[in-house]
Amino acid sequence: MKHYLLSCALASGSIIVVGCASSTTLSKADKRFTRGEYEAAITLYKADVAKGKNIAQSNYRLAESYRLSNRIDQSESYYKAALDGGVKNADAGYYYAQALRANGNFEEAATRFETYAQNGANRTLAARAETDAKNARLATSVVAMRTNNEVTPLDQVNTPAAEFSTTRMPDTKELVFASGREGKVFAGNGEGYNDLYAVKFDDDQKMTGGTIRKLDPIFNSADKHEASATYSPDGKMMVFARSNNGSKKGYLSVDLWASYYRSGAWTEPEILRGVNSSTADEFSPVFSPDGQTLYFTSTRKGGLGGNDLYRSSMESPGRFSTPENLGDQINTPGNENFPAVAPNGTLYFSSDGHPGLGKLDIFKVEKGKVVNLGAPINSNGDDFAPFFTDQRAGVFSSNRSGGKGSDDLYMFREKPLKLVTFYIDGSLVERNDRTGETAPVASEAVTLYNSSGQRLQEVTTGPDGKFSMKLDSSAANYSLIADRNGYFTARNSLTTVGRKPAQDALPDLMNDVKVPVTLTLTKIVKNKAIVVDNIFYDYDKAEIRPDAATELDKLVQTLNDNPKITIELSSHTDSRGKDAYNMTLSQKRAESAVAYIVSKGIDKSRITAKGYGESRPVIKTAKTEEEYQRNRRTEFKVTKVSE
Repeated sequence: MKHYLLSCALASGSIIVVGCASSTTLSKADKRFTRGEYEAAITLYKADVAKGKNIAQSNYRLAESYRLSNRIDQSESYYKAALDGGVKNADAGYYYAQALRANGNFEEAATRFETYAQNGANRTLAARAETDAKNARLATSVVAMRTNNEVTPLDQVNTPAAEFSTTRMPDTKELVFASGREGKVFAGNGEGYNDLYAVKFDDDQKMTGGTIRKLDPIFNSADKHEASATYSPDGKMMVFARSNNGSKKGYLSVDLWASYYRSGAWTEPEILRGVNSSTADEFSPVFSPDGQTLYFTSTRKGGLGGNDLYRSSMESPGRFSTPENLGDQINTPGNENFPAVAPNGTLYFSSDGHPGLGKLDIFKVEKGKVVNLGAPINSNGDDFAPFFTDQRAGVFSSNRSGGKGSDDLYMFREKPLKLVTFYIDGSLVERNDRTGETAPVASEAVTLYNSSGQRLQEVTTGPDGKFSMKLDSSAANYSLIADRNGYFTARNSLTTVGRKPAQDALPDLMNDVKVPVTLTLTKIVKNKAIVVDNIFYDYDKAEIRPDAATELDKLVQTLNDNPKITIELSSHTDSRGKDAYNMTLSQKRAESAVAYIVSKGIDKSRITAKGYGESRPVIKTAKTEEEYQRNRRTEFKVTKVSE
């Protein structure tokens, strides 16, 4: 936010120090900096650096001028130059880390935050740096987040100046917003003072056409900032944020002001009593949908650090209860700003203290948890001040790249959620034991089970062996089984977990997604050896390793699926070593495998262990390790099929 947002408090929480510069030893740049005239100070400090004048300190003040005018992304190179030049400022390292994070350099920012957390002299910043480091490391996961929202710039309103923080008048439905497009230039950032404007669109849904007008003079002033208006639901009360002009207190401060619609006109605004603190800034007010609660941001003491969100209940017209901090679930040592309440009561806000993309992101409180809205609403710029025109649409503010200038207004609309229906695209085939080729199996039943073994549905294959089943729309795991006399039961698993395409990859509102799966029937041939792959043992050992157990579990499943078969499980060695030793070792290994299978619930009468040592090699003249490995195998064969 290049605009100054009412002493920067309306967005970043920075306080403009415009105190008197009484020392005659201050340079011209220092005097401007001390008065909070950062735009002029930037020009003067750049000139000092070019002249080689006090380079490290001038670079540091340059960086600070950008940070304090809420342009911290532009401060990175100046903080680095100041630190490389040996600047004597204990907090420079922390703010350099903030600048790195603002520019998306999350890993380096995290490292810098961690260093400051351990060694920083400012213990308040050091404590915050711990959280900042964690958030910076979580930023990459936030980058990948996307929501089903459509975002378009509100170019009917946007200008090269700042436009931000919207609401609607309940009676006229005009969109009210803040902008620095006209009038006197504010020395803090070189842009205009913020005033309140309104536009009545020709097309209210698309927000096009219409004429923009400045609100009545009682709401705007030449040398003060006004922004963030909110109206009670009945349209009788307006609350907004207004700064002073710095002439009395010596620095800009921000308070909440109220005006009332009486006898056909708005009253002269007055300080909102009972809500403002005389020693802090209050800004970005918003009424709840029922008008009974006012949410706002404050820098008052007793918070968690930076800017915090507060709420106050309306006890009678214009009178509010003592403000209540929203607590540490929402507020952080960073800055929480711009609360908003959707029509359904969901609280939204902007923050740089929760895991985000480096600057202000928009969050919502959902089921007691703070959730980042992700892209495309959030970006690597400042994204803030959401306002809902209905439950699924509204306007927010952002200084993301591609805008017209400073902050711009963007419309957002939640697109209809595209739905997915999963279907099994199945094939049942029979393998030819002699050739290895497969052929489709027609008119055979295929049954679907869920992950708990519950039977869900059954279909019959067509002439081409094909079958289809509609699956539940939620992500789940399934098993398919085809059972035919004289064949091993064909089983395959499938899942819809992780198979749902991204919303922007779906062409229609209703989409069918087919999950291919093939079941293969293999004829039971008695005494034909079948290799059990990947059964390995440690050297000279017979104990079942975890990787072997995984493969043996598949054989357990085969025995469960085919309860009528009895098998022999055999173990074989290669030809290296003595015959008698190999015979003994292979028998122990076979017995170990059988014991494991029996431990999984298989009746021991259905399985026999047999060690053949090196007596039945697959490759009789094995010479390579690969050939030896093929001879070191575990097999099973069906010895009996019960009727």
